[in-house]
Amino acid sequence: MLLSLLSTLAHAADEQHADFSAMGIWNASGPIAKGVVVTLLLMGLVCLFVSIERLWAFRSAVNQSEAVGAAVVPKLMANDVAGALAVTKQDDYKNSYLAALLRAGLAELAENPDEFGVNSAHRLVDKAVGLELSKLKKNLALLATTASTGPFVGLFGTTTGVINSFAQMSGGGAGLASVSAGISEALITTAIGILVAVIAVWLYNYFNQRIEKVTEELVSSTADFFDWADKFVAKRGGRSGGRS
Repeated sequence: MLLSLLSTLAHAADEQHADFSAMGIWNASGPIAKGVVVTLLLMGLVCLFVSIERLWAFRSAVNQSEAVGAAVVPKLMANDVAGALAVTKQDDYKNSYLAALLRAGLAELAENPDEFGVNSAHRLVDKAVGLELSKLKKNLALLATTASTGPFVGLFGTTTGVINSFAQMSGGGAGLASVSAGISEALITTAIGILVAVIAVWLYNYFNQRIEKVTEELVSSTADFFDWADKFVAKRGGRSGGRS
């Protein structure tokens, strides 16, 4: 009877010493679980770095595109192709997707101000639009990869933690606190993996939404540009006879 009571008190003391704080769980975790947590934190830092870099890139591209639009429109209204082309080549607009679109089209029209030039400009502008969208999508694959693999990386740590807990239980000498430490080690990796993945999904969707808005803007700008180009060629052909 006394031995049973002492055993119960020993288990109770063991449970009281269990530390479920973040540092306590970290200290009780095995090397595999610690490696999983470090990996997930590195994945989270990569997502943070990519997000900051993309936010700056989008802000720069949008601001410069608005500025180049305001500078080019008056020159296009005056049919000043050379002047408009010079504006799009300025270093101040090197990150502008609108400048890249206009530069491709205006360069061709400056060489061939006729219907053949317009047809060639269509191909060049489409290519420029594709390149600019690719630039905006740069490194977003890292966010998508983190979103899809984060929970599985955490699950790997969970699996090893559960295995460790069962190993301690099968030994027969582990108290409840020791076993629960293994369970907490298992669950914390899953929790971190889900958290990192959720943040990555939010960021990926946010940037995709911004890319969709830029795509709509590029489609609209392309249509406006070629509407102007058709009128420009028609007027030029009317004055000089054009080329067939």
